[in-house]
Amino acid sequence: MIRTLALVAVMATSACAETIVSADYGAPTDRYAHGVLGDAIEWGTLEITTDTGIRRLVLPQDRVFEDVAPRLADVDNDGSPEVVVVETLATEGAQLAIYDETGKIAATPHIGQTNRWLAPIGVADLDGDGLVEIAYIDRPHLAKTLRVWRFVDGALEPVADLPGLTNHRIGEADIGGGVRDCGQGPEMITASADWTQIMATTLTAGTLQTRSIGTHVDRSSFAKALACETLP
Repeated sequence: MIRTLALVAVMATSACAETIVSADYGAPTDRYAHGVLGDAIEWGTLEITTDTGIRRLVLPQDRVFEDVAPRLADVDNDGSPEVVVVETLATEGAQLAIYDETGKIAATPHIGQTNRWLAPIGVADLDGDGLVEIAYIDRPHLAKTLRVWRFVDGALEPVADLPGLTNHRIGEADIGGGVRDCGQGPEMITASADWTQIMATTLTAGTLQTRSIGTHVDRSSFAKALACETLP
């Protein structure tokens, strides 16, 4: 398993298993000059609050959390959430990483080049097999490729990729889209690569299938799609 380089227990913890109740980024820093989210500030720490205390992960100087906010999700199906983040190594670009209260437990490979980023879509059992998948757009401004990974036996395994989709434009402070279920199973909501359409993508038997569900206008288009409303 992957473990963190510097994890500080800020409050005393018991010997019993802990449950994560929230997570936040801290220690704003400008040491990684990418600015994909609209400013020069990224994050140097991940602060995890459990039912027994607070734990603070401090990244080394060549790494930052290049992200909007940490996401809580029960990735390993044990009834308690883990924390899903975007972590960037200065020389190798972003990776999607999973933390629990002990540190980093799994991650995708880094993209492989500085100033290359990924934008998460969501976490869910996307194909109904009982295992949890994590979806993101790899380089939403360049490759515009949807990638799905599955958490299996403590590690992330690649499942499927689909080009031609995106969920972020350079300088936007948020990430568009997400995962919805309108009664037919989970769907990943993104934009088409040219930002003209809102797209719904499903995972079935290891294959991604996508379709347009309406016209993209602005962030309200994503909101309507996630609320299962009809788009023009």
